[in-house]
Amino acid sequence: MSETNFPAPSAQATKGNNSKNVIIGILATALIAVSGYLIYTKNDTSKTIHQQETTIAKVSDEKSDVQANFDASLARLDSMSTVNTGLESQLTEKNAEIAKIKTEIRSILNKKNATAAELGRAKTLIASLNEKITTMEADIAKLKEENQTLTTSNATLTQEKETLTKDLTATTEVKVALEKKVDIASTLNASNIVITPINVKNNGKEKVSSTAKRVDKLMVSFDVDNRIIQSGTTDVYVVVLGPDGKAINTGAETFTTREEVAMPFTAKMPVDLETAKKKNVEFAFTPGASFVQGAYTVQIYQNGFLIGQGTRELKKGGLFS
Repeated sequence: MSETNFPAPSAQATKGNNSKNVIIGILATALIAVSGYLIYTKNDTSKTIHQQETTIAKVSDEKSDVQANFDASLARLDSMSTVNTGLESQLTEKNAEIAKIKTEIRSILNKKNATAAELGRAKTLIASLNEKITTMEADIAKLKEENQTLTTSNATLTQEKETLTKDLTATTEVKVALEKKVDIASTLNASNIVITPINVKNNGKEKVSSTAKRVDKLMVSFDVDNRIIQSGTTDVYVVVLGPDGKAINTGAETFTTREEVAMPFTAKMPVDLETAKKKNVEFAFTPGASFVQGAYTVQIYQNGFLIGQGTRELKKGGLFS
């Protein structure tokens, strides 16, 4: 039997050590479990964060794609703005629809946190916008073609109008020239002009006298005719010039000669004519004062032309004349 100075361990001491070891084991196991849970939780959180970051990045990329597609659509619209001028009235309805779609797309893109569903809606709207733009491009192309056709037609019509205008002008000039020729050709001819000085007795009897102081009136007779003039009434103007060369018994009225001169006249006489037939005209002229010695000239005008004239000399007369 060995000998020692220390007492042998008791059963109670051995039991206490075993309990302590169990507790330590439990704590160690718990610690390991907690550590494992924390590691798992951390890994799961990291995975969740990564998924969220991936989702955010995806949404951001989708939003960028939507914005890029929208910008491309707007560029197409801008490219049509120059050719759309003058066609607004035909495309008013489509312009209104496009403006409405653009407003809704901008509303979605202006959101900082647009959802995937909203971006999906924006994509659908952009697709619709592009369809309308394509339709509008086709409409504009068609309208441009129609306008070009109209422009060509208008140019042709304008050219034809100019040609017709020139032809009409030439025709009008020819017509005017012909009318002028006809007008001139239809001017009357005055012939057989007779100026007879008449002395009227107290008893009313008349006799011819060439003495100025005995003449009471001048009887003027002449024939007018024209082989092409149309039957109808025309005015003949008679101008009586005294020995001083001035017109006698004229009022305020005048007629215009072919030289554009305003000519005062002694009498205006309407004459009924028949084509190619002579018409005799008689005119009795009484001055406002007594006749004087000298030559009296009778001028006959029609259609602005001097068509004839005659002169009659009145003598002074003797003491017993």
